[in-house]
Amino acid sequence: MERLQNILAKRGVASRRGAAAIISEGRVAVDGKVVTEPGARFGEDAEITLDGKRLGAPERKRTVMLYKPAGVLSTMSDPFGGTTVADIVKVPERLVPVGRLDKESEGLLLMSNDGDLTLRLTHPRYGHEKKYVVKAAGRWNEEKLRILRGPVEMPDGYVTRPVPVEVVRAAENNVTTLVFRLGEGRKRQIRYMCSAAHLVVLSLKRVEENGLKLDPELRPGEWRDLTPDELETLAGGPHVSGGRPRKEGW
Repeated sequence: MERLQNILAKRGVASRRGAAAIISEGRVAVDGKVVTEPGARFGEDAEITLDGKRLGAPERKRTVMLYKPAGVLSTMSDPFGGTTVADIVKVPERLVPVGRLDKESEGLLLMSNDGDLTLRLTHPRYGHEKKYVVKAAGRWNEEKLRILRGPVEMPDGYVTRPVPVEVVRAAENNVTTLVFRLGEGRKRQIRYMCSAAHLVVLSLKRVEENGLKLDPELRPGEWRDLTPDELETLAGGPHVSGGRPRKEGW
């Protein structure tokens, strides 16, 4: 037995939050009876209709690795007409971004319709580590490294936990290359951390998430399906592959 909103999400109707809203509006019926409680539980074999139309079988689980280019939004749509990841990854399944990557940032971004995997990778309780390579401009000294390692107070008052930060290339023309390993993912956290150290971020690239590395063969705007081994790396258990990996671009 599973929550109705989860069943709708698995069948590609909407995200779990969106599915909950649809159910609350009285648009969903199970075995001929309207249900308005998103948390009501039913079996996978239940006959479900939305606005009077029967829903099809659940979508196959699919997760892809995208090399998100800078300048692209990590959302499915933009009311202002900006380019989003949905404009790049065009597949029959309804994939959504797993977590965030700022518009100005680039690198590894996962997209998936696997709700369980998404939860494991985004909920703070799992503490998955993400690795970023950052080029920052400004006069460098060891005191700035101490500040970057934190804790640092964010504009909203939140105080970050200490973060492992390494210098991988010493300052050249006042540009230093750094590696950040974050176990939490506050919005624009690295940029605020650098600002606290009086550094300006020139580029920010996510290169690894929970042990999964960005494929070096992918160029910005290209993507591919994850392999079964990569899915195991992310979730810690066997998964069914979404198909043979292939590289796609926009």
